Amino acid sequence: MLWAALAWCGLLWACAAAAEPPAKLPHVVIITVDTLRYDRVSVNGYRRPTSPNIDALLEDGVHFTQARVPEPLTAPSMCSMLTSLYPHEHGTTRNGLKMRPGLASLPKILQQRGYKTSAFIGNWTLKNQLSGLGEHFMSFDEVFDRKRWFGMWFAEATAKDLTEKTLAWVDEHFESSRRPFFTWVHYVEPHEPYRFHKEFASELGITSSDPGPKDRYDTEVAFVDRAIGELIAGISAKAPRGETLILFASDHGESLGEHDYWGHGRHLYDATLHIPLGFAWNGTVEPRTIDAPASLLDLTPTVLGLLGLEVPTALRGFDWSPVLSGRADEPSARITHYQAHKGAARGGSTNARRQGLLEVGRIEESGKEVLRVRSGNRRIFDLSEDAAELRSLVELKSEPSGQLAEWLEQVREGLAASDELPPPSLDEESIEQLRALGYID
Repeated sequence: MLWAALAWCGLLWACAAAAEPPAKLPHVVIITVDTLRYDRVSVNGYRRPTSPNIDALLEDGVHFTQARVPEPLTAPSMCSMLTSLYPHEHGTTRNGLKMRPGLASLPKILQQRGYKTSAFIGNWTLKNQLSGLGEHFMSFDEVFDRKRWFGMWFAEATAKDLTEKTLAWVDEHFESSRRPFFTWVHYVEPHEPYRFHKEFASELGITSSDPGPKDRYDTEVAFVDRAIGELIAGISAKAPRGETLILFASDHGESLGEHDYWGHGRHLYDATLHIPLGFAWNGTVEPRTIDAPASLLDLTPTVLGLLGLEVPTALRGFDWSPVLSGRADEPSARITHYQAHKGAARGGSTNARRQGLLEVGRIEESGKEVLRVRSGNRRIFDLSEDAAELRSLVELKSEPSGQLAEWLEQVREGLAASDELPPPSLDEESIEQLRALGYID
C-alpha cells in the first residue's frame, strides 16, 4: 500500500548516512503565517509598508517569487509542508481530517538526528485532535490563550502570544541543552475576521476609523510582522544567525473579493495559491531571488539537502539545496500540481475525502489549467499575460488535457485509498470554531 511504503521509506531515509553535513548542525526555525497573500508583502511590490521584518528576512536569504501551495487550506497545506506529500497521500485533504499515522516528516527525521523539536500553533484547525500533527513533535504546544474574535469568543492565539511562548521555550532549551533545536511557529493573523490594529493605521495610510476588510487585513499583516521581528530578534540573541536556518512561508493566500469570492480553500486561483517563501542562513545561503516555480512541498527536501542529509526519492517536493549552494542551475522547466477540497469534514462518513474534492489544476511554464470536478468546467490562463486570471483561453465545457485528466485520476485513487481511515469525529466546540472560521457552511 502507498502509505505503508511511504512510512517504510521514511524509516530508511531517516537512518541514512549524512551527505557532507555542516561541521555543526544549525538550529532550524520555520515561521508560517496563516492566510498571507504573496502580494500583500511589501518586498513583493505592495504599495503599503506592511511587512518590514518579513521583508528583511526574505532579502537576507533566498526569496522565491513563484511559490505556491499544493492546496489552499491550512491543515492540508501544513501537513504537506512537513511530509512533502500531497494531501491525497498524507490523508489530510480537509480541515478536521487527520493525517495517516506513522508517516515520516521533517521534525521526526531531525529528532532522530539529535534535534529537540517543538511546535507552537495558534490556529484551531491544526490542533492535534483534528490534524494528528502532534505525533511529529516532542513538544506540540496549542496556544489558545486569548479570545481573538473581538475579545468575546473562540479561543485562539495572537501573534504576541505565540512569540512569547516560543521565546520562553527557546530560553529554556539553551539553559538545559546543547542540542540543536527545530521549532515551527504558525501565526493565525491575518486570518478572518481581519481585526483592525489601529496602531498601524497611520503608517499604512489608513484614515478611516472604521476601515473595510482589505484595510483591516493589512493591519493584521503589520501586527504579525512586528511579532515576527521580535521572534527573530529573540532567537538571534541566543543563537547567532549564522547558526540558525530560518524558513518563512504562508499556508495559503486569501481571496479578497476577486472572482466574487472571499476566503480560501474552494478554488485554485492564485490569490489563494501564491505565497511568499524564503530560506535564510547567514554565511551559507547567499541572498538571491529565484523566479522559477516552487512549491511548499519543497521545504522538507530542501532543508534536508542543506543539512547534508539524505533526501529520499519518495518525497514529492524538489530539493533546491544544490541551486542554493551554487552547485546547480535553476530548473529550466517544472510542472506543478494542485487540488482544492471542501473546507471541513464534520464527521460520520468514511468517504469524506472522496466527497470533498472540488478542483484539480496544473501549471506548466505560464499556462495554468484548472478543472472544476463536478461540473466539468475547465479554464486555462496565461499567467504571464493575465495574472489576475480573468480571461480563460478555452471554452468552459472543453475537455481537460490528458495530463490534467491523469492528475485527477491520481488524486481520486489516493482519496479512495483513504476510505479505510477513521471518519472525522469533531466535538461541538471544534464544529463551532470551524464554522466561525468559514470552513463549515
